[in-house]
Amino acid sequence: MIKVLLVDDDPLVRAGLKMILAAADDIEVVGEIDDGADAVVEVRQQRPDVVLMDIRMPKVDGISATTQVRALGQPPAVIVLTTFGADSYVLDALRAGASGFLLKDTPPQEIVQAIRQVAGGGAMLSPSVIQTLIGHVTESGSAARRTTAKKALERLSEREREVALEVGKGRSNADIASVLFMSEATVKAHVSRLLTKLDLSNRVQIALLVHDAGVR
Repeated sequence: MIKVLLVDDDPLVRAGLKMILAAADDIEVVGEIDDGADAVVEVRQQRPDVVLMDIRMPKVDGISATTQVRALGQPPAVIVLTTFGADSYVLDALRAGASGFLLKDTPPQEIVQAIRQVAGGGAMLSPSVIQTLIGHVTESGSAARRTTAKKALERLSEREREVALEVGKGRSNADIASVLFMSEATVKAHVSRLLTKLDLSNRVQIALLVHDAGVR
């Protein structure tokens, strides 16, 4: 069973998510809380595999809560929830270690599939979604981030860099294998090395690093 913790200040949203997930025979909601302030305590008690984390909450927002949860030993995967696809907070949450995000009007079956995907070590990285985020978010300090990101990419081999750029375009391992003429297993191995070399936790963060470097 995939154990899921719900963190959202809207009781109707939590009720709706519980109804959706109750229909999946491999998913169990092990807890629900209404603010990020209690996220770390609840994660330690319930040991969920996946946390569905709202962004905007009254005491501790989803960004801070995601950072705290991901800093735990053997942390759960986190999927952030948002009302708007271009919500500027979402990018911050991804940088904090979230494995992806869902819009609150996402079809039920896609929510279930997203949970299964991140529970298995994957990430929610839809090309259209990540490009929308990148295209709509403007932040301060971009020059410093670009310099840091470029230096990080310079540490990669030529092949690793090619794989990183394709991840940055939102491509799956299968798509990257087709584009770069290598096996899917080889792509998976390259992605694992990228995460280790760049000290990142998931492929979404690889895409953000490529974006920060300004590489296309």
